[in-house]
Amino acid sequence: MAANQAITIGDVVIKPGQRVNVNLPIANLYTATSLHMPVKVLCGRRAGPVLFVSAAIHGDELNGVEIIRRLLKRKALKSIRGTLLAIPIVNVHGFIDQSRYLPDRRDLNRSFPGSPKGSIAARLANIFLKEIVLKSGVGIDLHTGAIDRANLPQIRANLDDPRIPDLAEAFGAPVVVNATLRDGSLRACAAGHDIPVMIYEAGEALRFDELSIRAGIRGILGVMRQLGMLPPLKRKPATHVVTARATSWVRASTSGIVTGPVALGTRVKENDRLALISDPLGELEETIRAPFDGIVIGSSRLPLAHEGDALFHLADFRSVGRAEELVEEFAATHDPALRRTVEPNLLET
Repeated sequence: MAANQAITIGDVVIKPGQRVNVNLPIANLYTATSLHMPVKVLCGRRAGPVLFVSAAIHGDELNGVEIIRRLLKRKALKSIRGTLLAIPIVNVHGFIDQSRYLPDRRDLNRSFPGSPKGSIAARLANIFLKEIVLKSGVGIDLHTGAIDRANLPQIRANLDDPRIPDLAEAFGAPVVVNATLRDGSLRACAAGHDIPVMIYEAGEALRFDELSIRAGIRGILGVMRQLGMLPPLKRKPATHVVTARATSWVRASTSGIVTGPVALGTRVKENDRLALISDPLGELEETIRAPFDGIVIGSSRLPLAHEGDALFHLADFRSVGRAEELVEEFAATHDPALRRTVEPNLLET
């Protein structure tokens, strides 16, 4: 096996066999202090792909930060081939403020490729692109739902890219959504440079979700094994995913109090009740119904809704029954409250 190559991040050269912390300078503040983006670089002794794993592009999305923290403690990474770039907090400004956005109120994930002379968002996007993305061959970007919204663990990616399906299967999230590229997003910018990036969506903003965190660690290790960065497991776990043909948000048809919402991962049939909306006096009630057969992959956590608010995100599958089975298997595998777990085999090797 050929020897790995050194990699330079910022002004730091990381040689094969080294694990190095790099602080990329981001901005000078009006407090006469500076902000830096923390990067952990694991440069294996043997050649292999360069993978970046990033989190908190939206500063209030915390699950990914914990996923990366735990990932870096895994013994399996001692035998890594190639190079892992781990960036637990991309949007340092937003993370400090517990905010999705940057101080200029821009969304970092709509600011790529950015500019070294633009706004705070543009400069941060440009630094991340040049120092991390363009030095990688593939990426995994970790996200959650927005404030007061939760997502079922899922992979979002461009499945028309022939490199993606096997990586999505290896990640092992029960649902894969064939998501279009959005202008200004990290994924669209990386695709323009022929760098495939998958998005892992799970949980909600400003909260840790143990099931989502466990699944994220397992998924990243699975992708690394698929890429040849880690040795395969002696007993390969069975991973099955289903791909959503389409997704759609079901919106509130009237304003009111939302009661009895169905849970994430619930299988629904067309015209099934999703929730009830009523006025505070209990005189007017309206039932929110499913527009098609599907699985609930996202939902609002607020019990209050204005007319037109997005309440439930439904995914449409060729086999809804099969999708339901996989969601149940996934929960049984990762739910810390259940005894049945394969985590020692999957995470500690």
